[in-house]
Amino acid sequence: MAHVMLTFLGRVAKDAGTYRKTCYDFRDGIQEEPVAFFGWPLQRRLQPDRLVILGTAGSMWDHLFEGDFDFLSASEDDRLALQDAVEGQCVERIHLEPLVPLLAERLGCEVVLDLIPYCRDTAEQVQLLDIMAGHVGEEDKVNLDVTHGFRHLPMVALLAALQLQTMRRAKIAGIWYGAYDPDTGDAPVYNLDGLLHIAEWLQALHTYEKDGDYGVFAPLLGPAGEQLARAAFFERTSNVVKAREALNGWASREDQIPTDDPAAALFGDELKKRISWYRAPDRAARERALARLYLDWGDYVRAAIYGQESAITAEASRVGANINNYDEREEARARLRENPAFRSLGQLRNALAHGILSPTQKWAKRSIGNPEKLAAELEKLFKQLH
Repeated sequence: MAHVMLTFLGRVAKDAGTYRKTCYDFRDGIQEEPVAFFGWPLQRRLQPDRLVILGTAGSMWDHLFEGDFDFLSASEDDRLALQDAVEGQCVERIHLEPLVPLLAERLGCEVVLDLIPYCRDTAEQVQLLDIMAGHVGEEDKVNLDVTHGFRHLPMVALLAALQLQTMRRAKIAGIWYGAYDPDTGDAPVYNLDGLLHIAEWLQALHTYEKDGDYGVFAPLLGPAGEQLARAAFFERTSNVVKAREALNGWASREDQIPTDDPAAALFGDELKKRISWYRAPDRAARERALARLYLDWGDYVRAAIYGQESAITAEASRVGANINNYDEREEARARLRENPAFRSLGQLRNALAHGILSPTQKWAKRSIGNPEKLAAELEKLFKQLH
């Protein structure tokens, strides 16, 4: 696991024959020297193991060697060749490779200079993501600097950060931007990792909307998330009693939705709505609510299971039996086998779970062969039972 810093090199306008220099303000009271390339002060502070500088064939590669730094030991031929290539916007690796050791020696870390496309279309944007991923190893720590380069690169870099988290399990430590206010001359430095955090919430919301598993929010909720994850686990393993206990515990916490996380507030109401089933007055009502929730999510197996369990709970309650006792629930189940809707629901559940149907169960075969028919059949059976 290495610490990698990825930064972009742009092509900027020259003022009076030189690139504009700025004193970047990290807002920690430490005065920085004026530089044109934000990557240098950021590298000094972060001290990565590997610095990867990405630029196009027209980026200001020559400035790396004759702007903020002046490498007198560099070959004059190499420097002139690079300068000519920058002016012609035709830089190739052959122009960069001779100068890499000079940067590595000056900075005290591994340095990689790599060419990227202009990201003008989807193919080039995907190519950039692939290039960035190629410089990051499994579980590396990564800092992204999006200060320089084209205006649209920060958006691509955000996607790259998400990709690296997913494909490389990388830890994105920061997404950095050195701003500049031409009116005041101020150049504050911002860490935009909050955007990545919002993107993580959006990813979790997308997953949740797919299957209704609110456990995906748990890693984003801090200490309270563990209780929420337990509730989701018990709910999805049909243990409604344990799930409700965990949700009660989570709901009683003052930190159930972190107050210091603005992104969490955006999604807190949706989460509370999703778990509102646990507030139903009795177990049968809670199981009915879950049956309909899973039916809405298209999780037909769990919908059928909770539909059956709600009927069993209601029947056990009707005769004063212990609804939490296995044997007494089995007695209620046996009585319900006289109910045609309960029998049909059981057959449908078995067909969904095992894929095996009796030749006489043609109605069930028709139902599981079509999502609309299956949802309608489950809805009809729920109404008959409840």
